[in-house]
Amino acid sequence: MRIGEIAALVGVTSRAIRHYHHIGLLPEPDRRANGYRSYGVRDAVVLARVRRLTELGLGLDEVRDVLGDTEGRELMEVLAELDADLARQEAGIRERRRRLAALLEAPVSDEETVPPALAELLGTGPPTGSPSADRDREHLTLLDAAGMGSEVRAALMRLAEDPAVPVLYERLDALAGAPVGDPRIGRLAADLVAAVPDEVLAAIGPDGPVVPGFGEALLDDWAPAQAEVVRLVMAGLAVRMAGTGDEGSAGDEGSAGDEEQAGDEGSAG
Repeated sequence: MRIGEIAALVGVTSRAIRHYHHIGLLPEPDRRANGYRSYGVRDAVVLARVRRLTELGLGLDEVRDVLGDTEGRELMEVLAELDADLARQEAGIRERRRRLAALLEAPVSDEETVPPALAELLGTGPPTGSPSADRDREHLTLLDAAGMGSEVRAALMRLAEDPAVPVLYERLDALAGAPVGDPRIGRLAADLVAAVPDEVLAAIGPDGPVVPGFGEALLDDWAPAQAEVVRLVMAGLAVRMAGTGDEGSAGDEGSAGDEEQAGDEGSAG
């Protein structure tokens, strides 16, 4: 086969093949008397494997390492591995199409677009039209993407099932347009700190789940009076996690580092 023929067979461009030759990823075959390169089945197999591996997200240096491990292997073994690669991709496509079909059959919801474990947590507890609850769900989705563990999710399930939580959200909603000095802020913050079960704090631990800078970004996402509630809750939970001070007090503002540690878990869940 000539370069255009093998390129068409494998589904790559002739330019890509020449680049693979240039960087030493694909050995350059012998040329015929007329000057054209002559490619065989083995070349096509290697080139197909390069394509499969790059489609899986490997860089060319990583592909080179993988190809080095296949030297001396039988052709059928290489072909079988290529087939397994395609089977895995096919299974992934089927799963994505299944989820897409579910989205097409019903209105899009948060639970359909997040991992199943998080969807179970978000679906726990009574439905509510609270804007604060919706925002908290968004924050939980971010924390899950940042690596919130299964123990934290399991602990938060109890908090989400607490019948007092919707009322706390309503009180937080009521502060959307309030001034920072509103007397309701301290009382609500203290009630929120008290509502968080000990097992939630134990599951979170002193180091997470937190992304550097997330605390400040979280506060910026709320109206001023609501942000003050969240800030006090962060500080109050940091005190509880440190095991010092009055656990029922949310008025201790704590340090900025403490607020970072408590993260979004200070909101009602």
